[in-house]
Amino acid sequence: MTPSWSRMIDEALNEDVGRGDLTTNAVVPAALQTDAVLVAKEDLVVCGLTVMAEVFRKVDPRIHMMPEIEEGAGAMAGNTICTFRGPARGILTGERVALNFFQNLSGVATLTRRFVERIAGTNARIIDTRKTIPGLRTLQKYAVRIGGGANHRFGLDDGILIKDNHIAIAGGVAEAMRRAQERAIHLHRIEIECATLDQVREALEAQARVIMLDNMTPDRMREAVALIRGQALVEASGNMTLENVRKVAETGVDLISVGAITHSSGGVDVSLRIG
Repeated sequence: MTPSWSRMIDEALNEDVGRGDLTTNAVVPAALQTDAVLVAKEDLVVCGLTVMAEVFRKVDPRIHMMPEIEEGAGAMAGNTICTFRGPARGILTGERVALNFFQNLSGVATLTRRFVERIAGTNARIIDTRKTIPGLRTLQKYAVRIGGGANHRFGLDDGILIKDNHIAIAGGVAEAMRRAQERAIHLHRIEIECATLDQVREALEAQARVIMLDNMTPDRMREAVALIRGQALVEASGNMTLENVRKVAETGVDLISVGAITHSSGGVDVSLRIG
């Protein structure tokens, strides 16, 4: 069965390789076989091995990839992540696309793991957002799970989340909730964003199932959690960092959404070495 993200690889290879790798085809003999190793240059969480293997398979199915560290495990700087064996041309041609995917996904998994470790011992969970690189949402959300986080909505058709602009257009929390409840089916859990304690009270009266506390201070979040008293799941959102996420988790919220784990994680530093 072809994975749903296979077309992303096709598009990436078409973008990078185009009509052929002019340099490699000119310099490297067609019959040359070689070995290569992928080495971590910093501490990281390994993510994207399957994607990387699929890139090389599409370039040349004779390339064999042998992981040394399993998906989701930590690698330290200097560790060999995996080895490759096969046609040198194929390895060099597929290198950049394969590493682009691997570095991005490992970056997401690594940053997610750091957030998860910061809140260890609390009841809160780290979740992602829709702030993903266009076209890579499925893979980036997979990387969040590999890092120990959980997924929020995959898309707008995945659940009802009433944000501040929806509230403004509807004329208030109560009216926005009423309109959403009219359209929701029994499988839809309605979440609403609240910036004040008054909005939290309105959301509770309207029987919101999940309440997002938007850009509140930890002290205000603690008040909101006490007000909600388990009547709804509580999500904290807004400017979460490794420095403040522990204080947020200790307020008693259930979920902490962190956009940075997908939009600002950056790529991990690795090196593919031939021979």
